[in-house]
Amino acid sequence: MCGLLRVLLTVIGAILIIDCVTLMAVDKINFGTVLPFLIGVVFVGHGLGAPLITKILAKNPLLRRIWYGLWLAFGLWLASFLIFMYSLQQQIKRSTQDLPPVAAIIVLGSGTVDGKPTPTLASRLDTAAQLIEQQPQALIITSGGVGYERTRSEADIMVTYLAQTHDIPLDRIYQEGKSTSTEENLTYSQIILEQHGIDKEVPIAIVTSDFHTIRAAAIARHQGYEQPIPVASETPLSNCYNAWFREYFAFGSGWLLQEY
Repeated sequence: MCGLLRVLLTVIGAILIIDCVTLMAVDKINFGTVLPFLIGVVFVGHGLGAPLITKILAKNPLLRRIWYGLWLAFGLWLASFLIFMYSLQQQIKRSTQDLPPVAAIIVLGSGTVDGKPTPTLASRLDTAAQLIEQQPQALIITSGGVGYERTRSEADIMVTYLAQTHDIPLDRIYQEGKSTSTEENLTYSQIILEQHGIDKEVPIAIVTSDFHTIRAAAIARHQGYEQPIPVASETPLSNCYNAWFREYFAFGSGWLLQEY
C-alpha cells in the first residue's frame, strides 16, 4: 500500500473515531455512531498496520482473495451510500423551494428530553412555525406518542414549544399523541385529517429533518397521500453526518419491511 493511501486511511479513521466518541460520550449511542466508529478503527488499524498485513497476505493466497473481496464489497457499499447522499441533497433542495398552498401541516416528532424538544425536534418546530405563518389556512398537526418512562406525549410537548416560542395559539394545533414511528405518525394523523374533511389527495406538508425527507415522503405515498410535500429542517451540525449515515440504513430497512 502506498504511503499516501496509508496516511489518508489513518486520518479519515481518526476523524471518524473522534467524532463518534464525542457523540457517544453524551449518550448518543446508536447505529449512526457505533458503525462509523468501527469503520474508523478498521481504517486506522489498516493504515498503521499495512506492512504487517501485506506480509500476511503475501503468504496466504486465499486470505488475500478474501481480503480484497471485502474491500470490493466496501467499495460497492460506499458507492451506494454516495448515491443515496446525492439523492438526499436533491430532495432537500426541492423541499426548500416555495410551497404551494397546503391543506395541512404535519410536524413529525423526533424525541424529547426532560419535557423539552431535542435540538433536532426544535429545528423541525422552528421550521414548521415559519410555514404556519406563511400558510394560515392550513390545519396543524403535531405527531408523536408517549416515550418510554414518559408521562407526556411528544405531540403535547411540541404544542407547548410552538405556543411559548412562536406564539402560535393552542387552539390552532391538533395533537396526534399515539405514534411511535414515522409510519404511525402518518397513519394516525390521517384520522385527524378525515375528521376535518381533508382528503389525502390534496397537498399536505410534512415537516421533518433534512435527512429524513426521502423516507417520510416514500412512506406517505405508500399510505395513499397523493401530494405529500416534505419540508426539511436543518439538522444540528453536531449530529448531522451521523444522522445522515443512520438514515441510509433506516431507508434500507424500511424498504425491507415494505413501509414503501
